[in-house]
Amino acid sequence: MAHPAPLRLISWNVNGLRAALGKGFLDWLGAERPDLLALQEVRARPEQLPGHLPQSLEELGYRQVWHAAEKPGYSGTALFSRVEGELFAGLATLDPALADWDGEGRVCGWRRDDLLLLGVYFPNGTAGPERLEYKLAFYEMFQGLCEARQALGERLVVCGDVNTAHREIDLARPRENRATSGFLPVECAWLDAFTGGRHQPGLLDSFRQLQPDAAGRYSWWSQRGGARARNVGWRLDYFFLTPDLLPALRRAEILDQVTGSDHCPVELVLAV
Repeated sequence: MAHPAPLRLISWNVNGLRAALGKGFLDWLGAERPDLLALQEVRARPEQLPGHLPQSLEELGYRQVWHAAEKPGYSGTALFSRVEGELFAGLATLDPALADWDGEGRVCGWRRDDLLLLGVYFPNGTAGPERLEYKLAFYEMFQGLCEARQALGERLVVCGDVNTAHREIDLARPRENRATSGFLPVECAWLDAFTGGRHQPGLLDSFRQLQPDAAGRYSWWSQRGGARARNVGWRLDYFFLTPDLLPALRRAEILDQVTGSDHCPVELVLAV
């Protein structure tokens, strides 16, 4: 019996899709053609984007779902698929009790049978104590959601900009940034819990499963001071998966040669 072709997924914080379109986004997508593409920080509603975009996506074989923030020009996610499966926007689709978390447009999803992909733009905590508190509350809520889906027997893939570097190997200057949101002990402790497990098995960091000791591999660089050229970066973008998907893991990579945003894409290939 023939085995299905591996599923290739890419996640990318585009730091404004309108800006990315002006930097060759569609050419890149046409060349890469992932099966599923999750975008974060879209910062636009579909009707605000150039009219050729939906048609171009359709010509490339993609169905689309968008989740815009209530605040104009802020946050926002999208998910494009050229494989079978249901696309949806928002946490309330999975649990109506989470509807209050959907105002910032942070989650799009895809599911097929018992396989669930969530593309997430996790909050940034650098704007002040209130946003850090919101970020930590979002983390806690999201881990509870993942545990609930695992309890239902679903296999999960979680991707996106997590806005935290997990360990010292995941940023260029760990000691200098220990008091900076994105590498605070309390933020890293949540990633310890998320990957270590609490009421359900933890979700695995796919990149570290395959490249546990790879240093200097980052997915975000400040736009100041030539940080990207000097590779003074942070690994903020992840693909996590439940342990039952580990036998299907074929590739997990950081596509750090791709420009067009202050983040670069990350990639996952699963034989499912």
